[in-house]
Amino acid sequence: MKEYFIQNAKDYVGETVTLKGWAYSFRKGGKIWFLQLRDGTGIMQVVITKFDADEQSFDLKNMITQESSVMVTGEIKAEPRSPGGYEMLASKVELVALAEEYPISKKDHGTNFLMDNRHLWLRSKRQHAIIRIRHTIVKAIRDFFDDRDFTLMDAPIFQQAATEGTATLFATDYFGEKAYLTQSGQLYGEAGAAAFGKAYVFGPTFRAEKSNTRRHLTEFWMVEPEMAFYDLDMDMDLAEEFVFYIVSEVLKHRRKELETLERDISKLEAIQLPFPRISYTDAVKILNENGVEFEWGDDFGGGDETIISNQFEAPVMVHRYPSAIKAFYMKRDPENDQQAMALDMLAPEGYGEIIGGSQREDDIEALLERIKADGASEEDYSWYLDLRRYGSFPHSGFGLGVERVVSWLCGLKHIRETIPFPRTISRLNP
Repeated sequence: MKEYFIQNAKDYVGETVTLKGWAYSFRKGGKIWFLQLRDGTGIMQVVITKFDADEQSFDLKNMITQESSVMVTGEIKAEPRSPGGYEMLASKVELVALAEEYPISKKDHGTNFLMDNRHLWLRSKRQHAIIRIRHTIVKAIRDFFDDRDFTLMDAPIFQQAATEGTATLFATDYFGEKAYLTQSGQLYGEAGAAAFGKAYVFGPTFRAEKSNTRRHLTEFWMVEPEMAFYDLDMDMDLAEEFVFYIVSEVLKHRRKELETLERDISKLEAIQLPFPRISYTDAVKILNENGVEFEWGDDFGGGDETIISNQFEAPVMVHRYPSAIKAFYMKRDPENDQQAMALDMLAPEGYGEIIGGSQREDDIEALLERIKADGASEEDYSWYLDLRRYGSFPHSGFGLGVERVVSWLCGLKHIRETIPFPRTISRLNP
């Protein structure tokens, strides 16, 4: 049996077809009523008249409710005034299931109410557009790496040791042993680089940060490529090519959704390669010149990142951070041991860090020294140290947070809208 979908309406003009979906809204008159049908691919106006539809179908206007599921049969016509440019003149409307009174009305609702009803709020035009854009971003991520001969490496969710510091770990009992939800799949990605040359890890990550800002979630998705024989400059080359590709794919495939969100598309279209690159030291100068009393060696806060990124139209890459504020696995600058060969990519318009990465430390003695300095157990990292014992090699990588990119490209004010079911310090349901 052939299926028909609203998004393909142009292919059915003049045909009589059956569409299946839900009553998004409706207007009722004496001898005519209008149904806005939603099928997940789009919205179409269905015209039901006393003369063209059977009596039972026409009388459904007296009982149908918002989000009732229906099947409608009729002729597809071109109609520029209708949503999507097409409408159906119905001959038959069948009620599949009558919905109870829908809790989300056209009136304004508070954020907590909408998040409590997130499972229903996803049906709205705005949320629908965001999740569609997220889908395209995820597809672009996979296509980019797959087309460049990267091998996907699935990292474990349960891990024995920290990757990004012990203060943000979710601990759990693992058959009598303490385990942690993964903060990052990076260390396992490095094993993939040693095995395949180019590998990437893509999955959920968890941070127990007691932060309630518009940029933070406790559970988010991250893609982490690792490349053998890449130095920091090559790492930055790949990062900018990657992000530019994602932006291009969203502009190519999701322009309608961006318009639904009233996103200023011109700001995305203005992004070109190469992206600007500045050192951490230069970034500190920018802050000082803009009246911020910021000392070399401190880490950037959200406000600092906004000031820095506002100097540029495209994402800016900041590199060579103070080694004291970066992770143990980041290689130190051969020309200045006080600097790590690290990079952050800051999105414009105040959206902050979307990528963090570095050239990795390939010297086992240096790694051992830093693990001890952090008070960590050498035993917990024994397998990771084996990557240096058995054929160490220069390599680099980075991590991109999917939700941060969705927030930036959609122009959202809060990151909670970027993922179907967000987890924050105050939300575990739905």
